[in-house]
Amino acid sequence: MLARFLLLSALPWLFTWHVAAQESSSRAAGNSATPPSAASGPTAALRDVLSAACSQNQNEFVRFLTARNKESFARLSAGARVALMKRFVLLNEPGKAFATTNVSGRPTVRCETPAGAAEMQIGGAELRENLAFVPMELRDATDTTGTDVHRVTMGLVRENGEWKLLSLGLLLLDLPSLEMEWDRAEIAPNERGAIEALKKVAEAVEAYRRTYTRLPESLANLGPPLHGAANAQAAGLVDSDLATGMRGGYAFRYVIVGASSSGAQAKFELAATPLNYGRTGLRSFFRDAGGGLHGADRQGAVGNEVDARVP
Repeated sequence: MLARFLLLSALPWLFTWHVAAQESSSRAAGNSATPPSAASGPTAALRDVLSAACSQNQNEFVRFLTARNKESFARLSAGARVALMKRFVLLNEPGKAFATTNVSGRPTVRCETPAGAAEMQIGGAELRENLAFVPMELRDATDTTGTDVHRVTMGLVRENGEWKLLSLGLLLLDLPSLEMEWDRAEIAPNERGAIEALKKVAEAVEAYRRTYTRLPESLANLGPPLHGAANAQAAGLVDSDLATGMRGGYAFRYVIVGASSSGAQAKFELAATPLNYGRTGLRSFFRDAGGGLHGADRQGAVGNEVDARVP
């Protein structure tokens, strides 16, 4: 099962750490290793990191990030934060973590999910001043022969008296350095999602008109009812995210236009703009009153009908 997932060491999100600097630090400080029975300090921190990653508990996981990485983690999309935690246990689904110790007193974390389980055995920490290097073996829980064991060394650093994640082997965990790259990777999917969401909202508005013989006053009227059956105030035509005007890094606006005292039928316009321009999206999208869809990079401002048509 684990072979189907990317190894942590293959993550493109991590920077190479210069080996010579690490070796120089270790020669100057000298080495010491924690006794086999000590499940404390960096060893316990790594155990708790893996447990949090297993359950995809973001509030717990962030406790073990350095201050610099913590700030970047908070700015990532929910999907990117989950994707990062998945890589620590090589499992796609959130699971339940069970922490035990083996006969040598070393911590073992077993992560059980509906699709399978992984087991992580943590070795003794090698301390170098404020740095600690902790070996770990990760395997599919069904692998009793040890033929598919992944061995990695996790680096931790003492920050304000607490142990925080620093590296995987010689790869430095540096979230700010690649934060914009992650954002750029999500821009295209976010923009496609915004286009699909606009189409869905437009269909919902027309469905509302057919049912209640008028246009909804706001997007909230399209959302699910809190109690009971659908009604004109909550028609149950879109999910709660779209009903509040936000989804997938975009904000959505709905405006009624075209009604007149002479009886002309009311029409509507829709717009989708990036919640955080340059990070969650580049293009703004606009559905005109005739149903045409437009899109352009407007630096985060609302688009209009003069923008290029979107298929």
